[in-house]
Amino acid sequence: MAGNGNENADGDFSFSAAAARDALPRITTEKGAKSADVCHDDTAPRVNFQTIDELHSLQKKRSAPTTPLKEGGGVVMGTSGPTTPSSGETMLQSVSASLASLTRETGPKLIRGDPTSAAKVAHVPHTPTSVPAADVSDSGLKFTHILHNLSPAELYEQAIKYEKGSFVTSTGALATLSGAKTGRSPKDKRVVKDETTASELWWGKGSPNIEMDEQTFLVNRERAVDYLNSLDKVFVNDQYLNWDPENRIKVRIVSARAYHSLFMHNMCIRPTPEELENFGTPDFTIYNAGKFPCNRYTHYMTSSTSVDINLGRREMVILGTQYAGEMKKGLFGVMHYLMPKRKILSLHSGCNMGKEGDVALFFGLSGTGKTTLSTDHNRYLIGDDEHCWSDAGVSNIEGGCYAKCIDLSREKEPDIWNAIKFGTVLENVVFDEHTREVDYNDKSVTENTRAAYPIEYIPNSKIPCVGPHPKNVILLACDAFGVLPPISKLDLAQTMYHFISGYTALVAGTEEGVKEPRATFSACFGAAFIMLHPTKYAAMLAEKMQAQGATGWLVNTGWSGGSYGAGSRIKLAYTRKIIDAIHSGSLLNATYHKTEIFGLEIPNEVEGVPYEILEPMNAWEDKEAYKDTLLKLAGLFRNNFETFTSHKIGDDGKLTEEILAAGPNF
Repeated sequence: MAGNGNENADGDFSFSAAAARDALPRITTEKGAKSADVCHDDTAPRVNFQTIDELHSLQKKRSAPTTPLKEGGGVVMGTSGPTTPSSGETMLQSVSASLASLTRETGPKLIRGDPTSAAKVAHVPHTPTSVPAADVSDSGLKFTHILHNLSPAELYEQAIKYEKGSFVTSTGALATLSGAKTGRSPKDKRVVKDETTASELWWGKGSPNIEMDEQTFLVNRERAVDYLNSLDKVFVNDQYLNWDPENRIKVRIVSARAYHSLFMHNMCIRPTPEELENFGTPDFTIYNAGKFPCNRYTHYMTSSTSVDINLGRREMVILGTQYAGEMKKGLFGVMHYLMPKRKILSLHSGCNMGKEGDVALFFGLSGTGKTTLSTDHNRYLIGDDEHCWSDAGVSNIEGGCYAKCIDLSREKEPDIWNAIKFGTVLENVVFDEHTREVDYNDKSVTENTRAAYPIEYIPNSKIPCVGPHPKNVILLACDAFGVLPPISKLDLAQTMYHFISGYTALVAGTEEGVKEPRATFSACFGAAFIMLHPTKYAAMLAEKMQAQGATGWLVNTGWSGGSYGAGSRIKLAYTRKIIDAIHSGSLLNATYHKTEIFGLEIPNEVEGVPYEILEPMNAWEDKEAYKDTLLKLAGLFRNNFETFTSHKIGDDGKLTEEILAAGPNF
């Protein structure tokens, strides 16, 4: 039989030895070696390493030229980094200045890189200078490693290696824990009251601003800085706020946890390598020493937690809480102070834009549907929470979204569901220990489970996150009393009244024995974050709406036909039809009639929405119960607004009178 194979006695076919040799990789001998010939496999290129350490060194490459070691000014450079030598040195000098104690002339000695990566960081002998012995401390003799603007992948590695409670979920997100605090601590928030802020900020009854003096702030700052300098490494984020390039703010976040660094990487605007190279001195700095408590015996302290803002120094100090939302909302408060100084209105709102360029703002407290209604597959998402309205139009303050996760499902919120992937931070969620699949219905840790992800994770997000002037301003209220109409057109004074009121109603049920809804008022739909008096933001809103011809709307996403427990929740499909009619402009041409007490203009018809729910009283079987409930809610509005009646807008107070007249009349 011809060929290389042979048939054995059993009839099986087998290759000859020669054929077998030909089927294997060929081994050749390299001639010329002194002691012995060297064999190698000619089917693959020869390797250019001799040890396992050399192999590992080839695994990762640097994205930019390395920075040479240099000493001076209390700063020691490492041998790696994504910036040029001069910019890298400038960055470390800037961070050293940020971390400087107020009692010493120079900042701490810094090295760039992970202290565990000995191959990447070289130590240089430090020549001690002649200083008084009293000025020498252990922390002043050590080096602190700076992990500057790490990538999400690098932060994942840091969190999983060194932070207990950090895990990768089945979808690739980083699940982590915020410690004992799973939400903000508004009663522990303090703002420095000095000669400037005493007259500029909103103080007193109803205000979220609780005062502290400059000296107490400096005590807490020193405590936070000393703690951060005592660590082997700290994370530093240099990023931006506000997508409007003419009015963006440079922020620096110094923190002790990879979780915090990744959170702010997602929530702030991420600089390009070129922008980072020329970042310079930040406009505002956060010192997050949340793992370390404040001294409760310090003046103004009421617990081991303190979140302190000093607008004069442009600094924020966090002690005693690891909840990352404190950083996000702290910066939002700062923007509520800085932007109005530039004649820019800062807003706690969602924002989207139609394909024709029509922009809508959505205001609403928790549970009103702000995120759901501002996320529309037929429109571009500019942002879901924080915005600015300038003479050029609207811009998102943030670079990411911070979505609630409790009871999250793919069917209800597909965009949020799909955004929970690699790079996303999942706070305080519960997951299967084997599959790492998250159970979003599990409230074992907290109901306030959250996901923080870059805004580009939303498919229809508009990048850059800017848009023209809004055409519609939509105020959302979940009225569990069931007496507000599902849609009302507001005049300018009514828009200001309801904007200042910031009404919604929390549904009862979490407290045993409570059966009635509870009204909640939050000035400007974000009282916890505003710095100035609410009427100042309202006046700016009215001015911009009037200049741009924007229309105000009040949309009730709550109950109809009775209060909570008797009536029924207005169907989301009906609310979407109403929002679509606002976007299309069809409601501007509708005919309206006015309600009693609140004086709201209700359209006689909205396509796709039953007429009987447009007029609240028609949906109630018990008309007397409706009137009693309506008067009850009107009284709650009036009582709440008494906080603002003493504050005059304008020289003659005429605008204030118009706003008061726009409230309930009974």
